[in-house]
Amino acid sequence: MVGMGAMIGAGIFVLTGLAAETAGPAAVLVFLLNGVVTAFTAVSYAELAAAIPESGGGYAFVKEAFSPFLSFLMGWMLWFAYMIAGALYAIGFGSNFVTFLGLVGVHLPGTATLGPVSVPVGATLLSLVIVFLLVGLNALSASASGGAETLVTLVKIAILLVFAGFGAFAVDLGNFDPLFTQGAASLLPAMGLTFIAFEGYDLIATVTEEVKNPTENIPKAIGYSLVATVVVYLLVVFVAVGTLGAERLGAAGETAIAEAAAGFMPTLPVVGSGATLVAFGAVFSTVSALNAVVLASSRVAFAMGRADQLGGGLGRIHHRFGTPLRAVVVSAVVMVLAVAFVPINQVSNLSSLFFLLSFVLVNGAVIKLRRERPDLARPYEIPYYPLFPVLGILCNVALGLFIDPVIWGMGALWLGLGAAGYLILERGEDT
Repeated sequence: MVGMGAMIGAGIFVLTGLAAETAGPAAVLVFLLNGVVTAFTAVSYAELAAAIPESGGGYAFVKEAFSPFLSFLMGWMLWFAYMIAGALYAIGFGSNFVTFLGLVGVHLPGTATLGPVSVPVGATLLSLVIVFLLVGLNALSASASGGAETLVTLVKIAILLVFAGFGAFAVDLGNFDPLFTQGAASLLPAMGLTFIAFEGYDLIATVTEEVKNPTENIPKAIGYSLVATVVVYLLVVFVAVGTLGAERLGAAGETAIAEAAAGFMPTLPVVGSGATLVAFGAVFSTVSALNAVVLASSRVAFAMGRADQLGGGLGRIHHRFGTPLRAVVVSAVVMVLAVAFVPINQVSNLSSLFFLLSFVLVNGAVIKLRRERPDLARPYEIPYYPLFPVLGILCNVALGLFIDPVIWGMGALWLGLGAAGYLILERGEDT
């Protein structure tokens, strides 16, 4: 549920129309091929999670295979990427919740005046509230956070399956003829645009030490969550294109799924129109994705703190709650600041870049450990090694080439800042 909760975030609701605009009816193939590309790296995560059952996910794997400096940069990237993703999901929750309330006749003002101070009431306030609620849940109990993730994820999957079920009877296969209206070459840019919808399976490995029998259950969870997510995506995109048509779907942009639902779904008891149901599903999607990255970002910070690569006592477990309380709080503070002050649409692409780079490093870690530590116990081994790790490296690098050079410059700046801090801390320890 952590993996599916993160992957089936708001992406399927807002990216389907953009994929149709870029690739036409072949948007279905875009999501299928991205699932295949994702699987190349997912099997690397599965092998390493089974062999190195430590919290921290990709950071823990790189720390085992490479130098302390490179592992620090890996953790520095992942921590940033998860926190920015959390801010993005929080903002998405606020805007989606306001949209949902509007559909049921409740309209919130953007701000309210309290004396000389203008206080956010609408989407921004809702974004901050959901962060505080989920941080409290994660700080108090890992099992409660996992239970909430299960409930919320099941609800949103049910909503998407209801959408697909009604839509299956309204699909016009003529909307897929011809399939490549934009040309086969349009698949690659569309894949780069929608790849972020498949980020999330890696979060499973960040909570390895809190899972029963992790050497068996973590690889299974990675595989099951990825396969189930791809199936859900394909059903939703097939119905959306088949009912609304690629041209209208592309024109609808971020509201494509809601517009498709409005065309074929009946009015439902309690819920109302299909568009209202989809808006409700988008709210649940952002909640589960946010909860997953709150969990993941804190575990990366905890793992780095335990390895003395981040200060502030982030590597401590709270004696009463049994959670890395400080790591949860510090990660949440960064998310809140990002929600309130950072131009999130600009740095969200930086988050995607860091995920791609981290996936390259994880695939590299598999290859390095196979060569240097052949006797390492591997309860799960990648089939057809080294084919999948090599393909994972090549595909992630190729997708990274579609990211704006300005974003690469921002990434270099963030990594340079982290490197400077690391060297200062190392020099302080030496003296």
